[in-house]
Amino acid sequence: MFKNSIVKTPGKSYINGLTTSNLGRPDYEKLLVQHAAYVEALKQCDVEVTHLQASEEFPDSTFVEDTAVLTSEFAVITNPGADSRIKEIVEIEQVLKDFYEDFYYIQSPGTLDGGDILQIDNHFYIGISARTNEEGARQLKEILESKGFDATIIQLKEFFHLKTGIAYLGNNTIVVAGEFVDHPEFSGYDKIIVSKDNEYSANCIRVNDYVILPKGYDETKQKIVEAGYQTIELEMSEFQKQDGGLSCLSLRF
Repeated sequence: MFKNSIVKTPGKSYINGLTTSNLGRPDYEKLLVQHAAYVEALKQCDVEVTHLQASEEFPDSTFVEDTAVLTSEFAVITNPGADSRIKEIVEIEQVLKDFYEDFYYIQSPGTLDGGDILQIDNHFYIGISARTNEEGARQLKEILESKGFDATIIQLKEFFHLKTGIAYLGNNTIVVAGEFVDHPEFSGYDKIIVSKDNEYSANCIRVNDYVILPKGYDETKQKIVEAGYQTIELEMSEFQKQDGGLSCLSLRF
């Protein structure tokens, strides 16, 4: 069960942030509406929300997930793979001091984005991507294993972040798309398979009694409902334009 979450309002500079998509320029007013709906959805899931104000100097900082990896006992402050995002960790560390006493840090030349980290019970999967390098993955693996967790490093081939294509819903059930459908590391899980046309919806999040998923992906929703989960659908168009998904927008712990 999650008790807390941290979110951050996107600033006006968001529209000039990093992206690999060709989906067009974000609409800032629509973006704020979508972010507000996201915050309300977290509250509906019965978690306390710590809501940080926008930081215009950091266009991508609404994607708070990339700045930390959180467990029930300790926090790992990351070293984001994009140079423009590295200083985002300063604010997040200060905020997390209200919740944690035990901190660890990813050190250069290691880079690591939280979007590349998936926790399944006591096992962490760490993706090596354009933003997380081998050294960053190794450092996190060492930290986690020193604290009694298992950790597996996975080289990504297609997806921007690990959690772009996979989510854990609990009860040994994962949502998978693309390169993870037949990946040997995930062969032991019950799979909800997302089709190629619906890949964006693989980035969904289980928050207590609900699975939150992007709106407009009826095939994925039906499969999740049939698996026994309640769902909340959210419009995500303006975040998708900047490579963002549902997991990116909060730290949940």
